[in-house]
Amino acid sequence: MKKELRIDYLVAALLLFAMAAIAFANVVSRYFFHFSIASTEEITINMFVWMTVVGCGIAFERGGQLGVVTFFDLFPERMQKCVILTSAFLSALLFVLVDFFMLQAIHDELTIFHATSASLSIPVWIYYAGVPFLSVFVFRGIYRDAIKRLNPVEKSL
Repeated sequence: MKKELRIDYLVAALLLFAMAAIAFANVVSRYFFHFSIASTEEITINMFVWMTVVGCGIAFERGGQLGVVTFFDLFPERMQKCVILTSAFLSALLFVLVDFFMLQAIHDELTIFHATSASLSIPVWIYYAGVPFLSVFVFRGIYRDAIKRLNPVEKSL
């Protein structure tokens, strides 16, 4: 069975590798040179945010988000499908709001504040842009989870 190359898995793995490598370089620098690289915290925190966004999409697709099934299992099949659709809609709406406010923050940074990051002095909107850009994986995860739950594959004996 051939596995498909998943961009979201690759992005999450690359972000995790980069975070580990940057943190390791900082530890080595402190140990050998008694000097801490100031920008490592800024970079790893923002990469962690980006990885969280990608991870949300993976979690949605796997059905790993929080869910209370105590009453859900008691509902008739038609009502279960309505709950699945409502849940997917509300999840997508929540992330649309996150993206809206992040795009608004990017707009404010580009037009009003022109703030730069503390250690690297790069525009902070670059860090903000990762969230709406990577939220494509969240929407895909929500969609795939809803489709999978609405059309379960019949299990053969």
